[in-house]
Amino acid sequence: MNWLSDKMLHHLREVADAPDLSNTRYQLREKLGRGGMGSVYLVADSELQRQVALKVLDIPDQDNHLSERMIEEARIIARLEHPGIVPVHDVGTLSDGRVFYTMKYVQGERLDIAIKSVTAISERLRIFRKICEPVAFAHAHGVIHRDLKPANIMIGDFGETLVMDWGIAKVLNQSSSVELKNNTSHLLPAKDTSRTLSGTILGTPGYMAPEQAAGEITAINQQSDIYALGALLFFLLSGEPPPQITRATTSPKKILQLLTQVSGKTVNIPKPLKYICQKAMSVSPENRYSTVQALISDIDNFLDDMAISAYKENIIELSLRFFKKNKFFVGLILTYLILRYLMIVWLNV
Repeated sequence: MNWLSDKMLHHLREVADAPDLSNTRYQLREKLGRGGMGSVYLVADSELQRQVALKVLDIPDQDNHLSERMIEEARIIARLEHPGIVPVHDVGTLSDGRVFYTMKYVQGERLDIAIKSVTAISERLRIFRKICEPVAFAHAHGVIHRDLKPANIMIGDFGETLVMDWGIAKVLNQSSSVELKNNTSHLLPAKDTSRTLSGTILGTPGYMAPEQAAGEITAINQQSDIYALGALLFFLLSGEPPPQITRATTSPKKILQLLTQVSGKTVNIPKPLKYICQKAMSVSPENRYSTVQALISDIDNFLDDMAISAYKENIIELSLRFFKKNKFFVGLILTYLILRYLMIVWLNV
């Protein structure tokens, strides 16, 4: 008897799991990634002659709950027409009975990989702004992402920044929104080590707001995404995943301490940006930024060397900021005063 190698078994499993694309306009090219609920394949659209990504349910779904969740995901993405959100092209059911939808094929790298070549803080902050914009757009349409993290952000080959994977997104004030409670693991890019918790806790450790980590589904709203954006900002500034903040972390000072020491390493972040992270990641939602736009405003103020709302400067810091912004005029006045003094001294000699 000839035993099959692990490599051969893996290949056979991949072939068995491949979607049945017969009677469709799509032709299978390669597998891009797999997660707890679905797999994504690169396929060719024979009618429009282009490559697209096809996401298909690949686990048993006896009560159609996961199928409904995937269709809901496609509908949520379809209504969010924004340059920073991947558009959905098609949705349906394959010949093998599995639900699928197709979307734009994004060529690029995940944020945690792409950011390694970006060293300037100003450039990282501009990338962060591009992440915030589609999230703000989604919030304006009553949709929260619930799983913002580096693995779900793609940086395209031409600098485009895309918020991916809306698999556990929540539509506010809509009773028809499907909540995934049984198996909430969802698609992650291949070889991604981050995970999404199952059960009633939806999200990824380190990027979940305290109310989200506690499984309080009804308490999750736009402020929960703002917390995750703060965690993403911390990652962009430090290169380290943030610690998970919980209800036990009560004081802002304690949060700052946690953000200063991560995995035994000292994290050096410019003081104003550290306070922006702290405000966005406050334990209480009411202490966070009220909107994503307010968070963007503080980032813009920092980039423009202006005061931020998250930190109250003392008189010395205010004076230094004034002198720095008005160096020419301050220098002109000082020169005048010095010359005036010298003239007075000379005339009195």
